[in-house]
Amino acid sequence: MSKSKEGAALIDLQIMWNRLLAVVEEQGQVLMRTAFSPIVRECGDLSAGVFDLKGRMLAQALTGTPGHVNSMAESVKHFIAHFPIENMRPGDAYITNDPWLGTGHLNDFVVTTPCFKNGKLVALFSCTSHLIDIGGIGYGPDGTDVFMEGLYIPMLKLIDQGVINETLMAMIRANTRLPVDTEGDTYSLAACNDVGARRLVEMMDEFGIDTLDTLADHICDRSREAVLAEIAKLPKGTWRNTMVVDGYEAPVTFEAAVTVSDTGIHVDFSGSSSASRFGINVPLAYATAYSVFALACAIAPNIPNNAGSLGPLTVWAPPGSILNAQKPMPVATRHVLGMMLPDVVFGCLRQVIPERVPAEGASCVWLLTLRGRTHGTSGNYGFSISATNNGGTGARADKDGLSATAYPSGVQGTPVEITEAATPLIFWRKELLPDSGGAGRTRGGLGQVIEVESGIGEPFQILAAFDRIEHPARGRDGGLDGRAGYIGLKSGVRLNGKGFQVIPPGERLVVNTPGGGGIGPASARDRTRVQQDIADELVSVEAAFVHYAYEAHAS
Repeated sequence: MSKSKEGAALIDLQIMWNRLLAVVEEQGQVLMRTAFSPIVRECGDLSAGVFDLKGRMLAQALTGTPGHVNSMAESVKHFIAHFPIENMRPGDAYITNDPWLGTGHLNDFVVTTPCFKNGKLVALFSCTSHLIDIGGIGYGPDGTDVFMEGLYIPMLKLIDQGVINETLMAMIRANTRLPVDTEGDTYSLAACNDVGARRLVEMMDEFGIDTLDTLADHICDRSREAVLAEIAKLPKGTWRNTMVVDGYEAPVTFEAAVTVSDTGIHVDFSGSSSASRFGINVPLAYATAYSVFALACAIAPNIPNNAGSLGPLTVWAPPGSILNAQKPMPVATRHVLGMMLPDVVFGCLRQVIPERVPAEGASCVWLLTLRGRTHGTSGNYGFSISATNNGGTGARADKDGLSATAYPSGVQGTPVEITEAATPLIFWRKELLPDSGGAGRTRGGLGQVIEVESGIGEPFQILAAFDRIEHPARGRDGGLDGRAGYIGLKSGVRLNGKGFQVIPPGERLVVNTPGGGGIGPASARDRTRVQQDIADELVSVEAAFVHYAYEAHAS
């Protein structure tokens, strides 16, 4: 092939690559716009992507979370193992929410759909989204095995050559407190894959190709080469970091060793805590997803995310540890610890490239998972919702951290208007929390203060799954820690950061999301103010405890 023809072919491949990115973004937007659950349609808690027949992810939608995208990248290989390529037929779609074959917990349904062109299988589309309620004890960390956490769907056919699996759909409807929403979300997953498949066939017709093999190899090879070129600029060696977070029954310790070599970067979590009795455990696929996302952000932020760019980045944790939970360990709120892992990885990388990584942040998204009765429901669950709220990110080397921003998850905050329209709850406050970001040369992002009450005089429940309450985000290089998170009642009663709890009628739930850590020396004035804030808070908590104890004794 002449150089001119070779150049033209490369240009065509690059154009097709860009078109593929547009195809999967439309796939993701269809999922977001047809979903029933507010956490998907308002906040983007989803992922969507296209895969070749080897199960390699070629492109992902920009809309979506790293935990979904990077774990779904492996789940398609599991679908192929269960439903061999040669047995797939037009009109088929497959489904699972197996935490160890999907994206880490039962609340995520993963749907994979084969794409055919002129009767020939050419690609696979896959997507996942978070469903608010799939039965069990609810979306909280209190379960002691995965079977308590809800409906468990093995690898099954959702659609068989265009015919819906009505038995499966009946099972899904019967095992949720929100049957309409859950059924609608399931169909939205299948629908977005169908749109992606149609757009891909249109693209292939336009460019006159009958297979994606050449394009897939181009995408994966170029992306892998680009990541390895960035890794080659780094010094070689191993760097370690330790981070302690609240956990559930006891604090959890993360131990990480990041090794940079000529062949890639490996993260080893040996030495991390053993698995918990409760549902904060993390399957390895989810731990991998957020760990490699951190590496990509710091090392190769401008390289598209696909099987090629992910290939040189590997992760391992000992089986049975809290970051490699084994079935049937409970994993419902695996995000609480999984989203902490970028901070752990950044702690290693700051010893090599400090200018590229932030201080520790709130990290874990603060999901207000609330449920309760509405008028006339006579003991049945009238509403159940997970409203996303976020704390501050860590300070950056040359900029302050971002306030009330979801990093690393990327999900948007649930608008108050949406939550109030879908539930009988009233949000009395939702505003930035002053001085909650750690002071320093650059300041950590601010958290939020939120106050919620039932608008109908009924109790409601919170399935708390929060962290950074006992162990706030650490500042670095002399920067101060971010302010710790808090959950309690307006009357002053402190609630637990994790677990099922009831908010009595007439009480307001008060939630303070954590602030991010600062970078660089803080002024003496900043340090004095923080010490005074801590002292004032201790006095306030002690007074509330005495008052509550007196009221309890009097009653």
